Amino acid sequence: MIEKFRGLRWLWFLGGLVLPAVVQAQHINWQNQDLQKDSVFGISTERAYSLVKGKRHHTVVVAVIDGGTDTAHEDLRGVLWVNPKEKPGNGVDDDHDGYVDDVHGWDFIGGKDSDVHYDNLELTRLVREEGAHFDTIKPGQLAAGDTAAYAAYQRMQAAYVEAAQRVQQTVEGIGRFKSIMDTMLMKMGKDTPTLADWEAFTPVGRGQERVQAILVSQLKGGASFRVLVSEGIEAPLKHFQEELNYHYNLAYDPRYIVGDDYNNTGQRFYGNTDVTGPDALHGTHVAGIIGAIRGNGIGMDGVADDVRLMIIRVVPDGDERDKDVANGIRFAADHGARVVNMSFGKGYVKDKPVVDSAVKYAMSKDVLLVQAAGNDGNDLDDPANHNYPNRVYADSSGRADAWIVVGASDRKDDSDLVANFSNYGRTSVDVFAPGVGIYSCLPGSKYGEESGTSMASPVVTGLAALILEYYPKLKAAQVKDIILRSVVKPAHPVWIGGGPHRRLVKMDEISVAGGVVNAYQALELARKE
Repeated sequence: MIEKFRGLRWLWFLGGLVLPAVVQAQHINWQNQDLQKDSVFGISTERAYSLVKGKRHHTVVVAVIDGGTDTAHEDLRGVLWVNPKEKPGNGVDDDHDGYVDDVHGWDFIGGKDSDVHYDNLELTRLVREEGAHFDTIKPGQLAAGDTAAYAAYQRMQAAYVEAAQRVQQTVEGIGRFKSIMDTMLMKMGKDTPTLADWEAFTPVGRGQERVQAILVSQLKGGASFRVLVSEGIEAPLKHFQEELNYHYNLAYDPRYIVGDDYNNTGQRFYGNTDVTGPDALHGTHVAGIIGAIRGNGIGMDGVADDVRLMIIRVVPDGDERDKDVANGIRFAADHGARVVNMSFGKGYVKDKPVVDSAVKYAMSKDVLLVQAAGNDGNDLDDPANHNYPNRVYADSSGRADAWIVVGASDRKDDSDLVANFSNYGRTSVDVFAPGVGIYSCLPGSKYGEESGTSMASPVVTGLAALILEYYPKLKAAQVKDIILRSVVKPAHPVWIGGGPHRRLVKMDEISVAGGVVNAYQALELARKE
């Protein structure tokens, strides 16, 4: 699932809005800057290019498996992958790969007439599917072989009910806050009251007192009232209402749009050519971080300077489906991608073996998979915390070696270096990379900041591509090894966790490599391989 509100810190409870604290604007391009030269904990991309100046380089194909990318973006359209054997728009499968007019990639969640925008969470789908079986069984009639499955269903159902109720309560809490605030606005007779107006207002009742106190506090902090309303109330209210309508709605199933035989996990040829889709914000931002055209004087600079971005759409607003993820990985491997970025993940899985099979296929094709660690602030080494897909095969046959899991770091070299939302894990997360306030492409040839491990992953993907541009003979596993061995390790501990679980740790306690990736040191190391 792709996280929303990555650039904001949100904390809601039944009484209304507690905190919409907008993250302070970061420096454009900080992820590519150098700690010593620029005093920000970037990955030294700009410095790294001094090592390869004048050196011959090779184009590297990078697959962006995501929710869609704006292929018309001014800073991306020049670096899109173009299928060399496919003639655009002729309605013919020119290259005989099973996909008609797959010029820039493929959309596995599109159908003949439209595209999937919203979908359930995997938890919701599993509860619906298992409930169709178990809810018809009377007490005492459970088959002996169904005992474990029924227990698992009960746990999922309980988790579903708890989560859905929490979202419902959040919607009600935000709604109450907005209703009280609207009543106060009517009494004031102003659409955009100032701090002085709010301070002068005489509240009636505890509800109005609370709303007044919160808004006065935020306005004193320099926030704009209109921004508070739009980003602190209206946008999250819409988001959580959509979660109720789609993510947690057992009656909602959009798969008919795709028109495939969903239960046939071996089916590969379905979807359409619309790799942009109905909401391309996330994928466009990710693509820009990897390979937005460098040095053209517009927007921002990607990490890699000679890539072709293959766009593969599998992620809706909701949880991606395993069948689509597997086919996305296979498409990338079959069409020459050397690196695949996967800025998505979910807590439940329906068909891990079908994804594992695709991952094994990618490994056989020498493809490097780079995945976001997730934004729950959890220890992924804890068996209770899951993030799918993952590199450990369900059949106990081992793990994918050419797979990098990336946590998010911030720009200051201090104890807050690790982003407070980032997942971590001594054996489950490999490295950290910049993922807070990252400026990149947005749909419509626009630009803006987003935060999340979704932004950290493409930083590493871009680095992997950069290494392969100049050292194309390296294997995927070698590139991973170089990236992990060339990290910059902070000399100080960092904070992880929240509330009573917040604690200081060394970075090698929460990741395999124990540091933040560094392009300069990686290219130095690659040169010696």
